[in-house]
Amino acid sequence: MTDQTDYPEEDWLSLSGIQHFSFCRRQWALVHIEQLWEDNVLTTSGSLEHERAHDYDASEKRGDLLILRDLRVFSRRLGVSGACDVVEFRASPDGVALHGRDGLWKAYPVEYKHGQPKTKDADRLQLCAEAMCLEEMLACDIGEGALFYQRTRRREIVEFDETLRHMVEDMFRQMHELYSRGHTPKVRMGRGCKACSLKDVCLPELMKKQSARSYISARLHETSSDGAMSGQGDE
Repeated sequence: MTDQTDYPEEDWLSLSGIQHFSFCRRQWALVHIEQLWEDNVLTTSGSLEHERAHDYDASEKRGDLLILRDLRVFSRRLGVSGACDVVEFRASPDGVALHGRDGLWKAYPVEYKHGQPKTKDADRLQLCAEAMCLEEMLACDIGEGALFYQRTRRREIVEFDETLRHMVEDMFRQMHELYSRGHTPKVRMGRGCKACSLKDVCLPELMKKQSARSYISARLHETSSDGAMSGQGDE
């Protein structure tokens, strides 16, 4: 029986959105509510690295280690779905059964990231959210996972403690609330704005505007109107 707190599938959000939301709530809303996105050098290089990780055909088994790439996950309780870069399953008597595999296996999610470890929790929150999805799907407990950073070429071990789990739950609740309202938070300037791929879309002028989309539509309308008036004058 479905729990009353479960979200219907049509209301599920993108799991990876929690990384955007933690970094900047407005950035998340521009991407996931208003469907606006622009690439920069950082996002492009990050996408290329994820293409290498997200290759399910490259999944492999090495003895007692099963490596699955681009593993699709979801959580009805959190109301999200997405994909794990890599989930390592190690043979263990304390593990769970996997469809089509002999024996019992323990899950260990690994997320690949561009650059180096960060002081903020954005990457850790995304990894924890992936683990919480896996726990719900496999009916198991996952105590930790790892973030692999391309610049350092090393793993950062992340413990999925209660504090991190509560942060994940709280952020997804906020995301669902904003998404259901179609609300884009106002601009809050910060250090991360200079490196943001949406800096040319997320403008200070939007402080008093309803949304970035309405602002852009208004500018396009003005441009088309000016063009029409110019054309009338040429006749």
